[in-house]
Amino acid sequence: MYTLERANNYIEKNDHQVNTEYRHKYHMMAPIGWINDPNGFIYYKGEYHLFYQYFPYKAVWGPMHWGHAVSKDLVSWKNVPIALAPDQEYDKDGCFSGTAIEKDGKMYLMYTGHIVGETPEKNRQVQCLAVSSDGIVFEKVAQNPILTEKDLPENAKPQDFRDPKVIKKGDFYYSLIASKATDGGGQILLYKSENLLDWEYVSVMLKGTSEEGAMWECPDIFELDGKDVLIISVEGLPQKDNNFVNTHSVLSFIGEMDWNNGIFHRELVEELDYGLDFYAPQTIEDDKNRRIMVSWMQMWGRNIPTETKGHGWAGAMTLPRELKLINNRLHQKPIPEIKKYVSNYQKIESVLLKDEVRKLDEFSCEIGILSFEADGTNGEKLTLIFRSNELEKTVLSYDYCSGHLQLDRQKSGVPIIGKEKEHQYERTIYMDSKNKQLKVEIFLDKASIEVFVNEGEYTMTSTIYPVNKAEKVIIQAEGEIRIDNMEKWDIEV
Repeated sequence: MYTLERANNYIEKNDHQVNTEYRHKYHMMAPIGWINDPNGFIYYKGEYHLFYQYFPYKAVWGPMHWGHAVSKDLVSWKNVPIALAPDQEYDKDGCFSGTAIEKDGKMYLMYTGHIVGETPEKNRQVQCLAVSSDGIVFEKVAQNPILTEKDLPENAKPQDFRDPKVIKKGDFYYSLIASKATDGGGQILLYKSENLLDWEYVSVMLKGTSEEGAMWECPDIFELDGKDVLIISVEGLPQKDNNFVNTHSVLSFIGEMDWNNGIFHRELVEELDYGLDFYAPQTIEDDKNRRIMVSWMQMWGRNIPTETKGHGWAGAMTLPRELKLINNRLHQKPIPEIKKYVSNYQKIESVLLKDEVRKLDEFSCEIGILSFEADGTNGEKLTLIFRSNELEKTVLSYDYCSGHLQLDRQKSGVPIIGKEKEHQYERTIYMDSKNKQLKVEIFLDKASIEVFVNEGEYTMTSTIYPVNKAEKVIIQAEGEIRIDNMEKWDIEV
């Protein structure tokens, strides 16, 4: 039987054995073992709390616990004792994803209990609640499970009923729960409660077709700049042009939520991140009234080098991002708190390149930030090569003629191969080719890259595992391209 005591003792005795070669410096990680979805993201009693799907015993997915970390600034994280272990009959095969909410000064975790049956059809997922007065030690309530298959509508499968997102609206608490429809496709179910214990089914809030993915997961909803935003993570969304090339994708729906009737009216939908490693994001509104998002920086269905190399750990979270809605598009910007940790500043104010290659040894960066603005009015293509040496490179290129921005990790280091029909080494964004101005911020950590394009209008998040030390940054220009305000910082946390 898995218990909190067993898990915390294991971590204390074994976390020093983790190989640190690819351990991040400013991204949140578990001390040892496997990590996936962020859970229970909340600002509580002066600190940010981030829980996560966790299996401490191996660097592979297993019966899920809830790991737990706290931070004052969203950058420097401290791991604290595990919050939940699968130690009850109703969650014996995993404490799956969920959220946190504060009520009467206490923190409540609503999560999914997973129960494996004799056959897949007999698997069951139920909703459970745990409570804490200090945000560290949690007690599962006696009424668990608080939602079961008896509370499902007719068109919902009891095997796939998970990931509650709880919010407060007026006098009611609402819970969005992901579900698989009996006639195919994903859907989001809506429940309401006055006390977090007794729940009433409201509606199918939004339903997808079978062409919109086999299963929807990890719903999140919030108001932003006069609109309602619904975020869902999708399993098996078919590829369309440059979109949805990963085994799992994340969608943001812009629209209007009718709370009286429990229906979300979608107006626009787009992929939330155009990288290779981004899934199951969760958001909060913090004490500064910011909408902050963090996501799992990994992808299902691909090898993870820190596991295959026996390093004893796998997975991390993205740098938290502030969300804004601009021209009906969700923009993501890195939290400004990261700038408190920068050093070794380098800058080039203006460089005119014409059909040439330039090496910038002083801009070599393994853990830090690279940013630049580029004017390609008379240019054809700009290529930036970083984390590079004689054998390896990570490449970001923008074709001013076609409007395609591409991130390529094929030669970044240890190969990452997935279950896709064709191996995915690159992602491409189509932008407006009429706009010849490009502004980019690149955040590099030991084994990751996060690209923020044009003030966060697009993002690209991917893991990379270089084997050799970075030596230089290389800029290649086809045609005439002016680089303005190229800057570099190291990050030390």
